[in-house]
Amino acid sequence: MSLRVAVLVSGEGSNLQAILDSVHGRDGIEVVAVASNRPDARGLERARAAGVDTATFEAGEHPDRAARDGAMAHWLEERGVELVVLAGFMELLTPGFVRSFAGRILNVHPSLLPAFPGLHALQQAIDYGARVAGVTVHFVDEGVDTGPVVLQESFSLPYAAGIAEVEHTAHALEHELLPRAVRLFAEGALTPDPDNPRRVLVREGADVGH
Repeated sequence: MSLRVAVLVSGEGSNLQAILDSVHGRDGIEVVAVASNRPDARGLERARAAGVDTATFEAGEHPDRAARDGAMAHWLEERGVELVVLAGFMELLTPGFVRSFAGRILNVHPSLLPAFPGLHALQQAIDYGARVAGVTVHFVDEGVDTGPVVLQESFSLPYAAGIAEVEHTAHALEHELLPRAVRLFAEGALTPDPDNPRRVLVREGADVGH
């Protein structure tokens, strides 16, 4: 198998690092491009350290977000990208970009979707008094965190847990689930459920374990 992967980042890039450490350069999976909406994103430094092409696409450098996303899509297509992974990319992608890579964009979100979509999901869960939180990897559609779920795992929210403690737990789970989803995509193990657009079928025997 082979898979050319792009990762979009906005900040620290710890999920990018997890992908670089666990699946990049293995079993035909190659991270070939990393793009950001912020030139100071540390994820760009991580990519350059791994010898991966990088580019910055700031919204203010283009007439509008659609033009920016079109330029970014063109840059990725030039590099033969087959899968786009959103790893802390903190802007909504325009419908045109999503259509360019339909069924080939993965996102990781720190909640058990459809609960707590959008920004500050972990704080939303704490404020709501939820007893359980979690992490979801899903395909991206034109909505906000509404695409089909690929992988999902939960963890307990201790009473009076602080946001830093909860974020630490969530990030560790993200670093496990996102590379696993990339590997499953590379194996061709993910297909849409024809009976339920919110679900993804994982081929029997595929590597979904810890």
